[in-house]
Order: sequence, then C-alpha cells, then structure tokens
Amino acid sequence: MSQISGYHHLTMSTDGAQEDFDFFTKDLGLYSVKRTVLFDGTIPVYHLYYGAKNGDESTIITTFPFRKPGVYGRRGTNQSKVVQQAIPVGASDFWMNRLGERGIEARKTSRFGIDRVEFRHPCGIELQLVENPADNRIPIVNEAQGVSAEHAIKGIYGGVIAVTDRNAMDDFLTIALPLKKMADDADGMAYEVPNANGPTSVVEVTEIRDEPQGTWTLSGGTIHHFALNTGNEENQLKLRAHIEGLGFTDISEQKDRNYFKSCYVRSPGGALFEIAWTVPEGWAKDEPADAIGTTLVFPPWFEDRREELMAGLEPASFQDA
Repeated sequence: MSQISGYHHLTMSTDGAQEDFDFFTKDLGLYSVKRTVLFDGTIPVYHLYYGAKNGDESTIITTFPFRKPGVYGRRGTNQSKVVQQAIPVGASDFWMNRLGERGIEARKTSRFGIDRVEFRHPCGIELQLVENPADNRIPIVNEAQGVSAEHAIKGIYGGVIAVTDRNAMDDFLTIALPLKKMADDADGMAYEVPNANGPTSVVEVTEIRDEPQGTWTLSGGTIHHFALNTGNEENQLKLRAHIEGLGFTDISEQKDRNYFKSCYVRSPGGALFEIAWTVPEGWAKDEPADAIGTTLVFPPWFEDRREELMAGLEPASFQDA
C-alpha cells in the first residue's frame, strides 16, 4: 500500500504580492485559503495559499512573493519547470478566451495525448491547465469572477520537471517515492501519483540539456517544490525512512508548518519534493473554518515579531478574494 495519496500542494516563488493575488483569485478564479508569512529565515515575505474555498489540499497552490526583498532566481534545467492544474474536458477554449481578454498570452497544446492550455504567471513561471478526463473533483466555481462549473479549475493535476539525466530521475521517482510510470517517449516521461479513489495526478519529466542550471533556493520567478500528501504522520515517517534508507540522506527532519508537518528531499535532477500531512485543525487552526484566508495570520513562534514582520511586508490589498 502506498504512503502517498495525491498532492498536498505546489509552491512557487513569485514577484509582486498584488499581481500574484489578483492573478490567482481574479484571473484563475481560485480562493484565498491562507495569508501568512515565510516561516524560515528572517526576511519578511508573504506566504499566500490559493485553492478551493474549503481548503481541499489537492487544490492548493502556494506562493512566496519576493518583490520587496528583491531576491530573484534563474529558470533552467534540473529544476521544477511547470505547475499544472486540472480543468474539465472541453474547457480549453473558455480559458484561451478568458486569458486572452485579460492580456495573458496562451496557446493550446497536447502532451501524452492530453489537451492543455499553456501560459505564464506574471512573474514568468510556466503554467498549464490540463483537460483531465480522470478527475472526479467538484470544480472550483467562482461566480463572482465569472467562472462556472463547466469550465472551473478542479485542482492540481501535477507538475513538469526538467532534468539533464532522465535515468537518475526515473530511479528516484519509481523507487524512492515510488510512483508508477505511465509513459516514456519522445515527449519525456510521465508518472502517476498514487491516490486511491481520487483524481489522476502526475509528475511529468522532460529532458533539457541545453539550458543553464536553474536556481534551487527560494527566489522570485521559480518553482520551489512539489508536495505530496501522506495523509498522516505514520505514512510520512515510513516513507521518510524508506527514502533515507536508499541513500538520500539529505532528507530533512520533520518541520512544523503550523497547518501541516513536512519533510523535504532533493531529487537527483534537482527538483525539491516535500512529503506532508495536514494536522487535525487544518486551515481552521487560526481562523474560523468558514472564513479561512481572510486575515493575515502568524504562527505562534512569530507573535513577538508581528509588528516587525508587518512593517517589512510589501503593501498589497487582498480584497474580493
């Protein structure tokens, strides 16, 4: 039995907080699920969470907007390359029109026999909306933003990782995590993320040898990590022990993310993976369950720095989420 049950979230380092918030909530029609700050280090940076109104983990995209500290990275190979979200079959034309009307350049493509819409976040990170026929989730309807059930995003589909050595990455994905290989052809490789009774989600790999090494640190304009859901602590610690026992000894100890507990491991291709599980209180740990994502909240260990952190954050208006 797999210790993984789908995705827990995907995390990007972006540019401006305002453009990031408007892009996800107004252009894509997602909801604000949590507004907090980066828990690591000392730099005041927002940590913004978007997804379904109820906070379903399989829908969550999180971002660190780095405009104010001015820390930027380089997109390249040996790095997570694309964030993918699922949409209903036949919804591509709606999104092509919607994005075009909003000045966002997009194009329709197909990979591994599945249609998708390709475009970019305002900071330049590549995104795809993928017509996933094997997705049984309820669409994230946002009537206020003009997104109906017929077209709305359903949640995470997966992500694309660029590597210079596809064989080493194949070993990591199929043995360490482990995922099931679905495809291996000229387009690259695709792996199914285990998820009993849930939607099909994937990790896709593309081999790129002619680009420079991408940045691995938290830095604007890059994807930081893909997080897989272990469902509980027992599964997480068993999977952690399995990965470490294979020789991936740089896997982190468990970290407290307030709403969930996390371990991180760097894959041979450079992409960072997280294995995580949500604590019982979840997003309602510091906000009412019917009002998550409506206030700026801090973890208990940052309460004594609240004024300092707020003064250092980039000005932004988080209205009409």
